[in-house]
Amino acid sequence: MKEPQDSDEFISQQKAILAENPDCANSHYNMGVTQLKENKLDEAINSFQEAIANSGRMFEAWVNLGYIYFKKGELEQVVYANEKAVEIEPRYARGYANIGFAYLQMMESEKAIEALKKALELNPDIAQAKANLINAYLQSDEVSKAIEVGEELVKMAPDFSLANNNLAVAYYSNEEYDKAIEYMDKAIDQGFEVHPQFKEILEQQRK
Repeated sequence: MKEPQDSDEFISQQKAILAENPDCANSHYNMGVTQLKENKLDEAINSFQEAIANSGRMFEAWVNLGYIYFKKGELEQVVYANEKAVEIEPRYARGYANIGFAYLQMMESEKAIEALKKALELNPDIAQAKANLINAYLQSDEVSKAIEVGEELVKMAPDFSLANNNLAVAYYSNEEYDKAIEYMDKAIDQGFEVHPQFKEILEQQRK
């Protein structure tokens, strides 16, 4: 059986290729993937940027850059990288989902809603995007829409604990405490760690 190639050996091979052909986008990309696996984020960024500079269709490099920027907490760069990815692959639903999540974290709810709706238009089965859309609607005080999306999500993915938690928050925001307690209990039963303060508030409403 052939021994698996270690990352140092692989990177050395890619560097040898680049020594002969510095503009080889695939070798830069391959180095970036290996560096990312080793959590060498800054080195991986450089490699992916080199890959992009040498190829106009480096969709995967933009996707990986978005992931790295997310890990680094650089949300504006998350948006930028994923926007570049969807420019190349307009039907890349998760790119729009990532943009929506970043905007949600930046409290830009209208932009979050727009991106998340686009993601779900392309792929209605991205449960995480629906869960984030609940929060985006809550952030923009569109509680009835948050509840509507939440109900759709728990029907689609009844065992998704985050969905039940987010729907509980939506019902609480609508002062429907019995419903909020029902979905909070489901989330807890599924192992979700409900925010202690939210749990305490709802416990006071329990009949």
